[in-house]
Amino acid sequence: MRSSLALIATAGLVAVSLAGCATAPDPEATAGDSSEAITVSGDFGEAPKVEFPKPLAPGETQCTEVIAGEGPRITDGEQALVGLAVYNGATGEELSVAGFDDEERIPITAAKGATMPGLQKALTCARTGSRVVAVVPQDDGFGPDGNPSLGIEPGDSLVFVIDVEKTFLARANGAVQLSRDGFPAVVLAPDGRPGITVAKSDPPKHEQSEVEVLKAGSGPVVESGDNVVVHYTGVTWADNGVFDSSWENGAPANFEVTEGEGSQLIPGFSKAIIGQKVGSQVAVIVPPEEGYGDQDQPNIPAGSTLFFVIDILGTY
Repeated sequence: MRSSLALIATAGLVAVSLAGCATAPDPEATAGDSSEAITVSGDFGEAPKVEFPKPLAPGETQCTEVIAGEGPRITDGEQALVGLAVYNGATGEELSVAGFDDEERIPITAAKGATMPGLQKALTCARTGSRVVAVVPQDDGFGPDGNPSLGIEPGDSLVFVIDVEKTFLARANGAVQLSRDGFPAVVLAPDGRPGITVAKSDPPKHEQSEVEVLKAGSGPVVESGDNVVVHYTGVTWADNGVFDSSWENGAPANFEVTEGEGSQLIPGFSKAIIGQKVGSQVAVIVPPEEGYGDQDQPNIPAGSTLFFVIDILGTY
């Protein structure tokens, strides 16, 4: 079921830049006759039992919060951990149910271009602890061709039941700190995306990574073994070239961050995160010894010193 769920969640992608905002805007979808016609039973976090009249054919995406959450609604660019059940709104066929009961929750980013438009709109109706039902017409779903491999014919709608267990920041929100001389300059775009300028000079001659806190967060401390949600941009010191960026990829990244062998990350990246607080933005100069060493990587020559700017958005 995971493969079909991934296809559903990422369908209809459009390249759109993320937009930051100080307060939650109005939801991008509201309740209507179709979403109100869905009956859902079962406790939050458990696989739901879902009934609805067939076919459901709304003119636009509709959503109804059936279990009230707490706090502000999810905003553009925020990631959430969810349980997600998906049905064909024309036939009632169950397409996928995942992330409920004892299963690992599914990370989905509520950003235009990061997930199916109807699912993105549905998430703007939700908060931490919400159960939301949504009905998505073809224009916000798989489009006019449907998806025959999933049994979605042209014109079929989709029904989502979404349990939002946890939400994360869209960008670092900590207090701005003064940075030391010698560190590359970092300027933030309105959406939080960093622009990096590395001085045309030789990199520091250190075998250990150098970490600078650009924004000091006030959330939980990241510990070895945590799953972290981060936004990051990495450049090579020699040419200031971006070799990887979650901002460019359209959604935050999720990693298990650990010390020592078996880590998913290079040592310098892990050292920059572990011990910092959620909400922080950190910059780190990573020498080859704590980067990729003498091994070539895509867009990274062997022996490269690297520089990252990392927003720590949450842990789970």
